[in-house]
Amino acid sequence: MIRKIRYFQVPEPLIDEQQQNPVVSDLYLCETGELVIPAGEKWEFPATCTFHLLIYCTKGKARIFISGERTTLPGDHFCVVPELSEFQLCADQTGDCHLLVAGFRGAKTNLLSKNFSVVRQLLPSVSNLVANRAMLFDELFNNLSRGFHNENLEYIHFCFGHLLATFLYAHKTGNEADNEASLMVKRVTGFLEQNLDKKLTLKQLSQVAGYSPTYFATLFSNLTGYPPLSYFSHLKILKACEFLDYTSLKIKEISFRLGYSDPYYFTRDFNKRMGLSPRQYRNRVTTKLSSR
Repeated sequence: MIRKIRYFQVPEPLIDEQQQNPVVSDLYLCETGELVIPAGEKWEFPATCTFHLLIYCTKGKARIFISGERTTLPGDHFCVVPELSEFQLCADQTGDCHLLVAGFRGAKTNLLSKNFSVVRQLLPSVSNLVANRAMLFDELFNNLSRGFHNENLEYIHFCFGHLLATFLYAHKTGNEADNEASLMVKRVTGFLEQNLDKKLTLKQLSQVAGYSPTYFATLFSNLTGYPPLSYFSHLKILKACEFLDYTSLKIKEISFRLGYSDPYYFTRDFNKRMGLSPRQYRNRVTTKLSSR
């Protein structure tokens, strides 16, 4: 059974009032809590989610499904389930999954939604003054326990806006951005270099990165200048040049060693990137010497 350690829900009539309140109508909290999902158990909504849902996994691991897309949510990772999405979370069989969650709405959320449904890691940073997000959740819980009078609710909504910003923008600013981006690229490129003999998909690489395929492809391209699979092909061709320069392997053997099932496709890919065929590349030194 799912345990609600702490859970607060703003009554719907009060939410209606907040929608009309110009002070907080752009972003306001609907409910928030601390949950423990026992190992192997599911947490899901009977229908589509009626608000955006921030999910922060503080301990354990879970599989999460958002509108049919499946990904893993480990400890120190978070995501936002978009409003009207189908949602299901299943705790890993190895142990309980501890979550801090918050449901929210507001006119501003459409502008923020590009950052939703992406699972991201929260990296520790000594320079990040808002790194202790659990304390910010405590501030919400403590003030919600004092009642739902209007002034208190306004303060709670402002606190939540600050908390949400520490999730959505921390990965883009300061040391945390540099650390996360460089670590992701290093992790993925290292994986590519170790698997040059395989065919890999964008989905497999996104799982290594810890992001959804769409977000990973965009982020990797922005950071490296190459789409992920194009970068992988580039690494394969560089390795092919090494084989051609320093071994006597036949071109067909090289293509198989680099995960090409069709030597013709390997030759075409090599020619596209190097401007000459593998055979021409291997013979280029001999050709230069004979022309002297």
